[in-house]
Amino acid sequence: MTAPVSDPSHPLLVIYTGGTLGMRETPEGLAPGGDIAERLAHALEQLPPGPGAGLPPYRLLAFDAPIDSSAATPRDWSRLAGVIAARYRDHAGIVVLHGTDTLAWSAASLAYQLQGIDRPVVLTGAMQPLEAPGSDAAENVALALRFAANPALQEVAIAFDGRLLRGARARKWHTRDAAAFTSPNYPLLGERVGSDAVLYPGRGLQRQQRGAPRFELPDYAPLCDGGVARIALWPGITARQLAALLDDSHLKGALLEVWGGGNIPEDPALLGVLARASGEGKLLVAISQCPHGAISPGDYAAGQGLKAAGVISGDAMTPEAALAKLVHLLAQPLADVERRRRFLSPLVGERL
Repeated sequence: MTAPVSDPSHPLLVIYTGGTLGMRETPEGLAPGGDIAERLAHALEQLPPGPGAGLPPYRLLAFDAPIDSSAATPRDWSRLAGVIAARYRDHAGIVVLHGTDTLAWSAASLAYQLQGIDRPVVLTGAMQPLEAPGSDAAENVALALRFAANPALQEVAIAFDGRLLRGARARKWHTRDAAAFTSPNYPLLGERVGSDAVLYPGRGLQRQQRGAPRFELPDYAPLCDGGVARIALWPGITARQLAALLDDSHLKGALLEVWGGGNIPEDPALLGVLARASGEGKLLVAISQCPHGAISPGDYAAGQGLKAAGVISGDAMTPEAALAKLVHLLAQPLADVERRRRFLSPLVGERL
């Protein structure tokens, strides 16, 4: 399915939040550059006829203080969702220009906050600045514009290096390569084919998202003071080390990255720390350290302890999607049983 050109009376909205795309070379290295509207327009005009032809019209909104992607926090996720929620009705689709380091995290969070969105929200960025020789910036933006103009796309996605990935299934996978993002446990939503941006039928959320948008825009600020932790297990981890993280009074939930299909050491003291935290109402979720495949705690004896301790399965979710979902659910006034139910339910195609 090829993206149509959007109605000029409802142009796309391009939100510039920061990132490598908008930086300039300085004697001290890359630094934020100004004049993003003029620079972006010029870069798009310089594209060859295929990628640059017939791009849909857009308006650009630039954040006054660009976000350093590596320093982004849940507060930034909240702010960005609020900007989109306030403006989406006046635009056929949204493109977010974002630094690549935490782009997948922001995409996952936006997916939860903008549940039921009835038009495209497409994030993109670049591995090189707009003016760098051989830069990928303009082509990534052009691709994002084409996908954002297609009303059949009704979810948060990432357009990068000729591919479209579900926002709540994507990960940054390479520090330097132009193909920096991957979707390890879900197929691509679409791809660039020639000069067209093609959506693959049957892979999107549009059939599940009928009706008015049901945005959830909770205040994430209370969780920014150590409210959620990410803990990757390592060989030799002790109960004392785990307790130092989970016994923190500020902690409301934690993402545990366990081994294989859902395994953890059969150490009673270690499992006791997990059970105590779960009993205190802390929401504990487990995913595998393996990038591909889901966990199934209990298939092996070494995984029975997770279930007994009240840790719930994150299925084949990415760390980005799992942690962003923890933040999202913990920020809402929900009963523990309802939080657990919602975590185990697919809200935006983030899990099976």
